[in-house]
Amino acid sequence: MNKKYTESDRQFVVGRYENGESGSIISLSTGIPKSTVYSWIHKTADCQEEKREFSLRAYSNLERKVERLEGIIEIIRKADCAASAPLAVKLAAMEKLSGQYNVHMLCEAMDVPRGTYYNHILRNKRDNTWYAKRREQLRTTILQIYDDNRQILGAAKICSILRESGEKVSVEMVRELMRDMGIISIRDGAKDQYDKEQKRYKNYLNQQFDVTRPNAVWVSDVTCFRFKGKDYFICAIIDLYARLVVGYKVGRRNSTQLLKSAFQMAIKCRAPDLPLIFHSDRGANYRAKAFCDYVKEQGVTQSFSRAYVPYDNSVMESFFSNLKREELYRTKYRSELGFRTAVDEYIVFYNEKRPHAKNHYKTPLKKEQDYWEELKGP
Repeated sequence: MNKKYTESDRQFVVGRYENGESGSIISLSTGIPKSTVYSWIHKTADCQEEKREFSLRAYSNLERKVERLEGIIEIIRKADCAASAPLAVKLAAMEKLSGQYNVHMLCEAMDVPRGTYYNHILRNKRDNTWYAKRREQLRTTILQIYDDNRQILGAAKICSILRESGEKVSVEMVRELMRDMGIISIRDGAKDQYDKEQKRYKNYLNQQFDVTRPNAVWVSDVTCFRFKGKDYFICAIIDLYARLVVGYKVGRRNSTQLLKSAFQMAIKCRAPDLPLIFHSDRGANYRAKAFCDYVKEQGVTQSFSRAYVPYDNSVMESFFSNLKREELYRTKYRSELGFRTAVDEYIVFYNEKRPHAKNHYKTPLKKEQDYWEELKGP
């Protein structure tokens, strides 16, 4: 930090920036050089981002772990006995819950080896013929293959695996045993699951990009720009009324936290009146439970583009195309700070100085100001 500035100066500048002021305006009003202002801003942002961000893979793994633990807790609550009970008692309790939970989860919750559980539920103590024992062994093996392959495989594929291991068995026999055990490939219900997702991720916008007031519809997307061998992700949020950028964030990862930071910036700066629709594509970060829950808490309705239909979010496609052709592809940046500063300055230019054809060649800021003036009346 330059010696003539204090820590209080730095905190004051960063605080104003976080409240929505641009770096250029802060520099003009304080007399602090823009390079110093943006250096403080980006150092603070990088520190915060390092603390908050983690990869989507890590987030997904954590979600799966939480789901597994919740399932185990639910099993323990429903079971008629504790995990410390005698084996016979635990097996009887597990049998009652069979089919309701994944076998791995059941065995982990009750501390019973999977092999022991399979043998228990498939054992036929009254029939000691060779044929019955053979069918019992096949049932055990089929269940293990079925369970180890995420319950995806049907009779034909399970039969091929059995044959590769030396078992002489027909597809008809495997199908019969699977039917007896009440198990089927979950692929058979895949379409039903897809239809449920289609209803869940509803498209409220339907390419209706003309709205009558600010804060009626926000659209958002993330784009990637490669600089010095590293990927940088830019998340932006645009108010459809005047095509005004109301929130944005630059980060090294296309994470849920990147999106949430941009959304929080928009909420803080705009304090929107409801109802408000937030539209995006179906990216994993936009569908993440943590983000969807946060948007719902704000009273905002989420809308999603149809799968593989980029025209459903064409306003964002157009904005990122302009950003890259008018700024990013035209400039050779010397540093990451230079790149980030350029993004900041372009968005100020886009909002405040660049005429927009959709606004009858008014700037986004001017069109929105005119709306509020007309609303006040004479």
